[in-house]
Amino acid sequence: MAMTSLSKIGREIGNAVQQIGNKKGGGWYGPFMAAASRAIVDRIPLVDLVLEIRDARIPFSSEFEQLRNYPFSSRRILVLNKMDLVSHSQLKEWMNYFNQRNCISFGVNSHNRDNVKEFLNFLQARVRELKKTDHPSHTITVMLVGVPNVGKSALVKSLHHIGRISAAEKGKLKHVTVNPQPGETKDINSFKIASHPNIYVLDTPGILPPEIHDIEVCSKLALTGAIRDSFVGVKKLAEFFLAILNSSDEYKKWAKFSTYENDRSNLQHNVEHSTGPELEKKQKRRYPSDHTQDFIVQKVRQTLFEVTSCFGGNVEKEEDMVRLIDLQFKALKEIFQVPVDLSEDPNTKVASKLLNLYRTGRLGHYTLDPVPRRTSN
Repeated sequence: MAMTSLSKIGREIGNAVQQIGNKKGGGWYGPFMAAASRAIVDRIPLVDLVLEIRDARIPFSSEFEQLRNYPFSSRRILVLNKMDLVSHSQLKEWMNYFNQRNCISFGVNSHNRDNVKEFLNFLQARVRELKKTDHPSHTITVMLVGVPNVGKSALVKSLHHIGRISAAEKGKLKHVTVNPQPGETKDINSFKIASHPNIYVLDTPGILPPEIHDIEVCSKLALTGAIRDSFVGVKKLAEFFLAILNSSDEYKKWAKFSTYENDRSNLQHNVEHSTGPELEKKQKRRYPSDHTQDFIVQKVRQTLFEVTSCFGGNVEKEEDMVRLIDLQFKALKEIFQVPVDLSEDPNTKVASKLLNLYRTGRLGHYTLDPVPRRTSN
């Protein structure tokens, strides 16, 4: 990875985040977050299990700072959520790292029913072990904690939904709603996820520390959405993603999308196997302004591959990286069909769509935190 140019963009974002955070009343750590943080710390000794939810893309940077004084134990489980956004091998490396430090960890995709069901079975097994030792109560309380936007509420919703199906009192459990904006969970809420024994989970607000001293951590939290985009601006965040993409080999996987023969053969296949009305219906279902459609995503991948592959500069040089990113923005403006007479900056519109595709895993799998390596004495 071209760390020179990449770290410069990351430092700009990290410094901007730090400056916002240092403003009293203007940063992320306001009175509400301070009160929520105290409430969570007060409850930690009272619950039976603590699930620390981290973002699998940033297993180190998304650490919940309030748990640093609590050692890893059988009552604390580290959950790497959004595992679908990283490669299996990188996730396995991080889980091995945590397991070597006597930390119980589990990778989960809160939107995958089978995976969540497996996780619920894992939790129930941990609860049975807990009851064998020193917990005679018939009710177990599990608290989920983490920084904003790691998917706590989405995981609670999925666990709760599966619990509704399997519980004898089906239909009597409260419904869970999830807000897509980070930091929107305002209270500590309880939801039942299992019976015999009864297991309740406490969904808590996302909490960041008052100050984040590591600017690299700041930049990664911002890129993955733990810190509001408005603190930095979507264009700068999209540039950061493109710098990561350009410094990796991920774009090379999209070479298959760059051949026009594939487009022609696919078009011919569709024509030959569709009647007139069917073909017209398929074409009508295509909305060029909707960047999440598969054919648009494919065009984005194709464009990024072609622009990056044809670039003659050296991305390890700061000025060349900036030039390549500028070329990519210009090409994507056509793919996303951003009108030139738009009231807002067209690049902002491009950046917003590009950032969405990255965060939903449509543009590859990225683990931004490297696994710490053991150093020899």
